[in-house]
Amino acid sequence: MSVGDSLFYYPSTLAYDSPEDHGLVYESVEFPSRDGTKLHGWLFHAPRPAQGTVLHFHGNAGNISGHFHHVAWLPTAGWNVLVFDYRGYGRSNGQVTREGTIADGHAALDYLLSRPDIRPDRIVALGQSLGGAIGTVVAAERPEIRGLVIDGGFDSYQGIANWHVRQNPLLFCVGWWVPPLMISKGYDPIDYVDRISPRPLLIMHGTRDVIVDPRMAHRLYEAARDPKRLWLIEGADHYGAFQDHLNEVAPALVGFFQTCVESSA
Repeated sequence: MSVGDSLFYYPSTLAYDSPEDHGLVYESVEFPSRDGTKLHGWLFHAPRPAQGTVLHFHGNAGNISGHFHHVAWLPTAGWNVLVFDYRGYGRSNGQVTREGTIADGHAALDYLLSRPDIRPDRIVALGQSLGGAIGTVVAAERPEIRGLVIDGGFDSYQGIANWHVRQNPLLFCVGWWVPPLMISKGYDPIDYVDRISPRPLLIMHGTRDVIVDPRMAHRLYEAARDPKRLWLIEGADHYGAFQDHLNEVAPALVGFFQTCVESSA
């Protein structure tokens, strides 16, 4: 892993919040990644027979204790949810690498498929920010995932690094050539997103996202194949769709997930 790649990630082992503090019932789970690295997650069960299961790929900074809020509403809407930490994040072992995050995403899906209480034909995925990049690759490689939502996702690792460098006026001139020297290529979602088809794809992005350039959502959409939808959330910042517009987003996502599992039946 290059120096730039190692600086790309912001894992933390701090406990920011817990489901217990919100009265949420969950199961703490552990499972091995493909190289044996022990991973940790939380599995939230729907209180009634589930419509399906959502595999959640969280964003870059922190760990699941700071990200589970985005999907904690899904069980009451009838969907199981697995949130898990990539290697080096939270209570998962190891050191984060790009290749490792992809392997960990595959392992999380394998874990769900191994459980007798999870219907293997009704699994969908939601990836946010970095998780959108990881989720795109995993979903492209695993037809068991019946549909994918990308929220605030970027199109390539070099591209998002380039964009952030150029936001600083003092670094604008070097923003075009420094990231390619420091950030490696590989597992870029723009190279995988077309392989989601014929499964449904929903790309969500806030129009005022200051972390990931909204134009990246357009590029992912153009590279994808049908069935696909681009949903721009007017005025929303990064994660803003779930933090500030959940009354609108929640029923739309439930409807989308239901379409995903029904279209694959």
